[in-house]
Amino acid sequence: MEDWIEALLGCRQRAEPAMLVTVASARGSVPREPGTRMVVTASGQHGTIGGGQLELRAVAIARDLLADGGPGALRRFPLGASLGQCCGGLVNLMFEAVPADAAQAPWLAQVHALRERGVPCVLASAVGRPASAGAMVVAEGERHGSVGAAPSDAAVVAHARRMLEQGDATTLVALPEKNGALLLLDPVLPPDLELVLFGAGHVARALVPILAPLAGRIHWVDERADAFPVSPPAGNLRMVVSDDPVGEVAAAPANCCFLVMTHSHALDEALAHAILHRGGFRWFGLIGSLSKRRRFERRLAGRGIDGASLARMTCPIGIEGIADKAPASIAVAVAAQLLRERERWRAGQPGERPQSGRESAGGRLVPAVVAP
Repeated sequence: MEDWIEALLGCRQRAEPAMLVTVASARGSVPREPGTRMVVTASGQHGTIGGGQLELRAVAIARDLLADGGPGALRRFPLGASLGQCCGGLVNLMFEAVPADAAQAPWLAQVHALRERGVPCVLASAVGRPASAGAMVVAEGERHGSVGAAPSDAAVVAHARRMLEQGDATTLVALPEKNGALLLLDPVLPPDLELVLFGAGHVARALVPILAPLAGRIHWVDERADAFPVSPPAGNLRMVVSDDPVGEVAAAPANCCFLVMTHSHALDEALAHAILHRGGFRWFGLIGSLSKRRRFERRLAGRGIDGASLARMTCPIGIEGIADKAPASIAVAVAAQLLRERERWRAGQPGERPQSGRESAGGRLVPAVVAP
C-alpha cells in the first residue's frame, strides 16, 4: 500500500519537513482518483499521483513551496497540451505543508492512532492554511482539532460523518460561514486488504513483493526462521516465526484474508480447520488442486465443518486462464484474484454501511466547483 501516513511519520522522525500532495478532485480521464496521495520532501518522494508530466510538475511545485516555507495551495491542471499529455481530463491538486514538529501538525498522530485502532475517519484540511492551523480529524464518536470557527466545525463534523456512513470519496467543499473558503474532506479508512499468509515457500516469496504495495498489511507466518528473507521487503509486512502457526489463526485481525500455502499438507489441513471454525474472514484461499480440495472437504466435514463454511474455501487459487505453475506465475494469478475480490468488496461497501439519518448541525457544506 502507498502508505502516506507511515511516510510522513518517517519524515517526522528524521526532522524532515514534507509536502502532502493529494488529488483533491478530478474530471474526465485522469491518471489517479481523488484521494490519491504523494509525499514530497526536498530530496525524495513516496507514492505517486500517476507519473508523467503531471507528477513532475507537482513535485517541482511541492519543493518550491517547501523552500518558501509557505502554507500550501490548491492548483488546477488541465491534462492537455500544456503538460504534454492527451488524457483530456482535469485535476485539482492540494499541496499541504507537514512540518517536522509534531506540535504543529497534531492531526498526523491522530489519524495514525485511529487507523491503528481500525477506526475510519475524515481528515478535513483548509486549503492554503498555515501548517499549524485549520485541520480537523472526525470519526464516529470523536473529533480532534478545528477548522477555525464553531459553526464551521459543527458543519464539518456532520458532513464528515455522513461521508463515512455513505462511503463517499474525497471531496472539496466550501464553508459558507467563512466566505466560501475551501476545505478538503479526505476519508482515511482502515486497510481493506489485510492478509495473513501461512507459509514462506517459493510461491509465497514470489507473492509477497507483488502484494506488499497493494495490501494494507501482510502478516507472514512460518515455523522456519530461515525461510524468510533477511529483511522485510516492505514496511507493512510483519514476519512471524511461530512454533504454533495454527494458534495464529485465532489472533488474526477480524475481517482479514487468509492464504494458506505451507510446506505440509497436514499443517494446511489444520490451518483450514482453524480458519473455517473461526470464521470472521473476508476471503480464504488454499493452494492446491481440485483433488486436494475434495480430500480436505471430506476430512473437514468429518471434523464438524458445515457445507456453507466449506464453500467459502477457495481452492485452487488464482484467476482462470493462467496454466503455468512457475512460482512467479502463480503469484501473479493469486495477486490478481485478491485485487478482483477487493474491487467487489469496495463496490459493495456503501450499501453495507448503516444510515443514521443525522442532519447537519451548524449549517450544510456546499460542494466546491473549482474547475469550470
